[in-house]
Amino acid sequence: PPNWAKVYDLTREMRRKIIAPVDTMGCERLAEREASPKDQRFQTLISLMLSSQTKDTATAAAVRGMQTQLPPPGLTLSNILAVSPTELNALIRQVGFHNNKTTYIKRTAEILRDSYNGDIPDTPEGLMSLPGVGPKMAYLCLAAAWDKVVGIGVDVHVHRITNLWGWHKTRNPEETRMALESWLPKDRWHEINHMLVGFGQTICLPVGRKCGECALAEQGLCPSAVVSKTVENKI
Repeated sequence: PPNWAKVYDLTREMRRKIIAPVDTMGCERLAEREASPKDQRFQTLISLMLSSQTKDTATAAAVRGMQTQLPPPGLTLSNILAVSPTELNALIRQVGFHNNKTTYIKRTAEILRDSYNGDIPDTPEGLMSLPGVGPKMAYLCLAAAWDKVVGIGVDVHVHRITNLWGWHKTRNPEETRMALESWLPKDRWHEINHMLVGFGQTICLPVGRKCGECALAEQGLCPSAVVSKTVENKI
């Protein structure tokens, strides 16, 4: 798209100046640094599985609850295998679709034990074979857990905002991922998710976009900008 680099850089600049929920509570931030690398990878996967259709604050609270309320050392594969579905459901009750996610997490733990030597898969196909894990989670998990950037994690914010910018006309996040990967330089693939999720949480909101606070609207770079002009009342 024309001007894409200018739009991207201005958005990155705006993001540098704001702290969004994803910056402190995003799934990449939730694994315990003192845990073993294998446990950190498992915690990252569980964080992402809990995050779908759930606010970052609720996901973070559920993960912290599991880390502190499961027996020491907390959120590990062996503890998830041992915990009863009822207890697990209670620990994650603040996230969306917690009943489904309880089932997915218990089944995933069994698959990791039986097929992956107790670790998480290190390919998109392996991750997407797990219950409840789609392309977005798989690509974000690979980047955060294995430091492998092989695809763009496209969530509702990335899908919505890039369509608002007129970069493409796509019907769902998976179409958006394929469209972006066809031209966006690979060195941006990892950061675009984090950048646009935070932008969508703070300025380009799903409802009530703050176009008046957006540099793209100010510079005429966003075709969807709605800026209300305040008219002075002359007496």
